[in-house]
Amino acid sequence: MTGFLRWCRNTMSETARMVRADAALYLFVLAYTVAGLFLLQLTGTEDSVTYWVYVRRWAIIFILFFPMVAIIIDAARVAHRLNARRGLAMRRAFSPARMATLASGVALLMVMVLFQGTFTSLKNAMTYWRDGFQYDRIQADIDRLLHFGVDPWRLLYSFGEHDVIRTMVEWNYNVLWFVLCFGLLFFVATSPRAAAIRGRYITCFMLTWIVCGNVFATLFLSAGPAFYGEVTGDATRFAEQLAFLARGADSPNSAVAYQAYLWSLHEAGATSFGSGISAFPSVHVALVAMNAFFIAEYSRRLGIAAFAYVAFIIASSVYLAWHYAIDGYVSIAIVAVIYVLVKRYARTGMADRRRPISAPGPSAHPETEAAATAS
Repeated sequence: MTGFLRWCRNTMSETARMVRADAALYLFVLAYTVAGLFLLQLTGTEDSVTYWVYVRRWAIIFILFFPMVAIIIDAARVAHRLNARRGLAMRRAFSPARMATLASGVALLMVMVLFQGTFTSLKNAMTYWRDGFQYDRIQADIDRLLHFGVDPWRLLYSFGEHDVIRTMVEWNYNVLWFVLCFGLLFFVATSPRAAAIRGRYITCFMLTWIVCGNVFATLFLSAGPAFYGEVTGDATRFAEQLAFLARGADSPNSAVAYQAYLWSLHEAGATSFGSGISAFPSVHVALVAMNAFFIAEYSRRLGIAAFAYVAFIIASSVYLAWHYAIDGYVSIAIVAVIYVLVKRYARTGMADRRRPISAPGPSAHPETEAAATAS
């Protein structure tokens, strides 16, 4: 019992230290939320409902699902050790430092509900600020110009107009993308193995949403090919593509069904999960591109695979009529600038204050040192 109480005390102490070390990230979320609410209030487009939409889903994902997966993985890694090393592996996997990293990471992710709610509120308000979607025609024309005088979806459909391919692409775009992007966010926020990039990664993550999904999306607001007819009056340009996608309207991950859901919310001026329409630039592409830059730091081979996945997401976004191809191209350029600037700032000014405190001689908490090598 004494050992357990000491473990609890050390875990709570280390968690508190790590939460304090995250002060800059908490301030980032707070500043963005306050600025967003002020702007929404100033323009008469405030919407507090958005925040409550995300609380339950965010809690299920980051308090229940991903922590459970992480603990199961740690337990499995302990179980496969030889008997002589199993005790050491157990102490490392469930040390105060490891559990504090998990707890403080989950705390930060839950506070980011404010970030996600603010982002969606601003996204919902963009069409009111800009008096509708004004850039679809020019963006589609630029797309055609860049792709040899042909709308790029036609190039993809020349070999990919098959129901099986559509089903696979929809599952990847609407399911696997979310698991990969938010799973990696959870890993970086809660794992000691990601301590070296944690501050940079989460900063880049938030800046990617803000710069791509708020700033550029507002400046060059467009709805995307799925809604081209509604916003330009030209219902023929993407009619064949939308007719093909409509064949899968009853499938679980149907792109055209979700597009209809978004447009119904837009017409009703309503708020719900994922509401708000903007195509340029693509946040879907931006987040996987950001991940690819970080993965390439770890491994050149994995980096190549990650950038290949970026190319696949760009093609998927065009194939499913969510985006023009330039939406993805511009996203990569923006993310590259964010990544380079944050990395440069990290080298000169950002120190990772969450690392376990070490001093010459024996550590006050041996578990802390052990956790540095644990997953």
